[in-house]
Amino acid sequence: MSGLFGTDSARGLTVAELSCELAMQAGRAAAELFAGEQGGKIIVAKDGALSSAVLEAAVCAGICSSGVDAETVGELSGAAASFIVKEHDAAAGIMISEATGIPGASGITIFSGDGVRISEEMQFQIEERIYSVTEERRRFENIGRMLSCNTAAEEYISHLKEITETPPEKINVAIVCKKGFIGRTAESILSDMGARVTLLEGNKKEDSKEAEDSKEVDITPLNKFEVLMDMVENGIFHCGLAIEGDGSSIHAVDERGIPVDGDTLLAIIAGYYKEKEVLKDNTIVVNVMSSLGLLNFAEKKGIRAVTSGSCGRSVLDRMVEGGYNLGGGQNGHIFMTDYSPCDDGLLCGIKLLEILKATGKPLSELAGEMKKLPQISLNVRISDKGREVWKNDEKITGLIEEHEKKLGTDGRIIVRESSGNAPFIRVMIEGTEFGIINDIAMDIAQCIKDRCRFYN
Repeated sequence: MSGLFGTDSARGLTVAELSCELAMQAGRAAAELFAGEQGGKIIVAKDGALSSAVLEAAVCAGICSSGVDAETVGELSGAAASFIVKEHDAAAGIMISEATGIPGASGITIFSGDGVRISEEMQFQIEERIYSVTEERRRFENIGRMLSCNTAAEEYISHLKEITETPPEKINVAIVCKKGFIGRTAESILSDMGARVTLLEGNKKEDSKEAEDSKEVDITPLNKFEVLMDMVENGIFHCGLAIEGDGSSIHAVDERGIPVDGDTLLAIIAGYYKEKEVLKDNTIVVNVMSSLGLLNFAEKKGIRAVTSGSCGRSVLDRMVEGGYNLGGGQNGHIFMTDYSPCDDGLLCGIKLLEILKATGKPLSELAGEMKKLPQISLNVRISDKGREVWKNDEKITGLIEEHEKKLGTDGRIIVRESSGNAPFIRVMIEGTEFGIINDIAMDIAQCIKDRCRFYN
């Protein structure tokens, strides 16, 4: 994994670890790699954070210094930026945004010309170019142009409206999301299509019953989903949508206030796709951590489930490789490649509302078609020396095999090592009885913890 980019983005404290100099070098490296010989322009998008505007200027300077045109498209979500890169036939795109879950940090995500986040191999090439700047490369010989597009947001909105076959008229929906582009866009699109939208945006909740009687309450990242559940269970709404972070993932709440995770959303969409005969090769792509309930649902419906690695990029790569059009995971990153080259929470939310309207069924009924099994997941921290070594420890592997025999076909055990900078081993158990799988998870986790002490 790239040391600079992590799983997707170059991240750090704005104008500190992720300095303007580093942002400029990233822009220059992307321009040289994707447009140096082939030509073309680089799309530069940002979120609404003040820091993103500072980094945007640095990225554009780097692009133009390489003789490549930089086209700024204003404030967008990552998914919208991905769409615009492909729609505008650009050589590549760069999205600047606040880093999810890291206060005060920003991230730079790079898209290839097809709108897909660049591969790990490309990340290494960008990183190598960033850290191998020579005096010769610093000279400004051919300067690219600064271009500007002020219609990108409208193009993305029009696209989402065009692909909605059954507008969600009179569907009451509560939405919680990050303040800015995602909130404005969700409210605009759904309201125009006849839905009744109550928006919980950023750190404030606006009561839309009467503008003059509006009330505000603090909504932090820790309690926003709980607030959404409380609102929806009062019986006013058909469902609630939580579009998270940069807008790439989504979770839902049914009309009773019960959470609906990514696996369940994927099952609902897959079932609908199959009925409409638009599910390519009658196949969905799931990741290795997807629930047994989803796999059982797919088998019952006659849908083939192809398993990929644990990250979203692995799901997308497997979809592209096999020509499939639907995939995702429990974390709410859903890929619908007929409509978007990347995971788009707003797109998924609109499609979910379309399904509610088209079928006339409540979300609880649709979600209930996938029978979930009790599941527990534990993370065990290990040292760098313990990476991969634990897989060959007979006490660990033997204990896992012993518990697998006890569970039989009524459950499963998945033990995987993280690919992040902070190494840990994830132990995930599913089965019919929570008490049993909890004991198994604790037993395996303790064994890993005890045995990995030898590798410190």
